[in-house]
Amino acid sequence: MPSTPVRAAVAASLARIGAGLYGVACSGGADSLALADAAITVAGAAHVVVLVVDHGLQPDSGQIADRVAAWARGQGAAAVVRRVALAPRASREAAAREARYGALTALADELGCVAVLLGHTARDQAETVLLRILRGTGPAGLVGMAAARGRFVRPLLALPRAAIDAYCAARGLAPWTDPMNADPAFARVRVRQELMPLLAAHNPAIADALLRLAATAAEWLAVLDAQASRHTWPLDCRALAAELPAIRKRVIAVRLEATGYEATHLEAIDALVTSPRRGTRALDVPGGTITRTYDSLSFVPAAPSDRGVPLGDAGGLAVTPGAGELTRTWRPGDRIKLPRLAGHSRKLSDLFTDLRIPRAARASARVIVRISDGEIVWAEHVGPAR
Repeated sequence: MPSTPVRAAVAASLARIGAGLYGVACSGGADSLALADAAITVAGAAHVVVLVVDHGLQPDSGQIADRVAAWARGQGAAAVVRRVALAPRASREAAAREARYGALTALADELGCVAVLLGHTARDQAETVLLRILRGTGPAGLVGMAAARGRFVRPLLALPRAAIDAYCAARGLAPWTDPMNADPAFARVRVRQELMPLLAAHNPAIADALLRLAATAAEWLAVLDAQASRHTWPLDCRALAAELPAIRKRVIAVRLEATGYEATHLEAIDALVTSPRRGTRALDVPGGTITRTYDSLSFVPAAPSDRGVPLGDAGGLAVTPGAGELTRTWRPGDRIKLPRLAGHSRKLSDLFTDLRIPRAARASARVIVRISDGEIVWAEHVGPAR
């Protein structure tokens, strides 16, 4: 079968990943449908499982999800539909993304997938970089989406949408058009329909320029991360203060990446690191408290009650009323999935060691567990899960 840019990109990604069962996230849209078809063609249907997440955002979303799964099975591949409920959030787009990645991570664990392939393309990458610029991102945000992070891989990230459309036409694929992709209520849609055409009037190659910016930012970030990795928490303020500001702030940013911090928090913490040594001082930041005691800087995640979660006792367990969660003391063997691990889990005992949590403090450390599946969603001294 002749190669195409889509198949070539998928083949290159699978070669880097290695053998195993490949999960392909597929909504039925052009990008993900082309990705699923190419993965089945390249890897063989027996090595692919199509993962369909139904957010329930459209009246006929269940039928669409079932149709995508039926198409995949018709190609000889396995398919699983996972229906999710969205958490109450100000942004429906953010809630859907959170639910989707949570479902894909759970499915990958259940099925033993070596990777989950996502159908983002160069157009998505350019829009992501521009959206982050509009929101006031720092240099790390200019990287956009990673081609691979943990178990999630984006084989088509360098391909233009024209390559996707050509592939679908050549293969006779009939993509589903999500009406949300034309709804100006979403910031990404406004960027695509209004801002990108306006910028293209000034620079017809604006998408390519944004992609180059992302690639360059990734190269610079790799250098920063290599320098930042020399420092471990709790931090030695004297050693960190001797570094350049960009390295100091990157060390702090990596530790706070799951907390929703802003640039003002980095500035305040950096000022605390570089200030003269005296006693104990603390700063409240999203998700916890930064404390400097003489020359040692530590981050203490917020306790459950500090997150506005009322706790009560039932049968010896502290239960979160109406939230489907319970709290308990951590146990040997407990694992948690952190944002920076992109869906992979680590033992709490290892994380406590990395963070230098005293043994006396570990003994009574609490975790919040989701009752439905036993997943740890928060751990004392560590913070929230993915």
